[in-house]
Amino acid sequence: MQDRSADSNSGSGNGRGGFLQGMIQALPIVFGYIPIGLAFGVLAKKSGLSNTNTLLLSIMVYAGSAQLIAVSLFESNSPGFYIIMTTFIVNLRHLFMSASISSYLKGWRRRELAAFAFHLTDETFALHSTRFPNGVPHKATVFGTNVTVQVSWVLGTWLGITLGQTIGDIQTLGLDFALPAMFVALLVMQVKKVAQVGSALLAGVLSVSLLLLGMERWNLILAAFLGATIGALVETWNKN
Repeated sequence: MQDRSADSNSGSGNGRGGFLQGMIQALPIVFGYIPIGLAFGVLAKKSGLSNTNTLLLSIMVYAGSAQLIAVSLFESNSPGFYIIMTTFIVNLRHLFMSASISSYLKGWRRRELAAFAFHLTDETFALHSTRFPNGVPHKATVFGTNVTVQVSWVLGTWLGITLGQTIGDIQTLGLDFALPAMFVALLVMQVKKVAQVGSALLAGVLSVSLLLLGMERWNLILAAFLGATIGALVETWNKN
């Protein structure tokens, strides 16, 4: 049986060559991140965020869906606590992604694990989770992919900030649909079972229903919590 957590410093693909290999592997994600990052930069500019804060969000927070929803909530003058709680719940999935991939990185140092966790996104997780079972690449290759992906996101953000100064009405470009499009993509990537489909539909119906009843700020959080909880209970019950 192959050791999934074998030393990733051994074998080919180390050093500069490994980093370049990782960069090449990141290209499919890069082609998607630049336009979405551009959309984020434009939307952030229109919402009133400063150029510095917009770039810092992409450099330090680096969570596409959370950044987009934070900008949307900021523009609607939502309370700071609500913005923090909403983005926290949106990013909870990273706990499960990190846990599922951690067994492949047992030989890594803590600072390397911290750097890897910081760069973990839905797309890099999908890429690594399909390749790690066949053998973890050299660390240079892994970080070549991760760093390249974030650089493309920051580059897209910078382009959005620059273009945001010249774009008058973003609705004509459809960039205001970037947020729901991001969540639809995440949903499609993660939904694989009937219980998950039901959970997603339930959360959507609850969110709209609560909004129509007058709950304008907490409808999303409450609907997501109830939908995920009920879906998890149904899935657990089916397994038993």
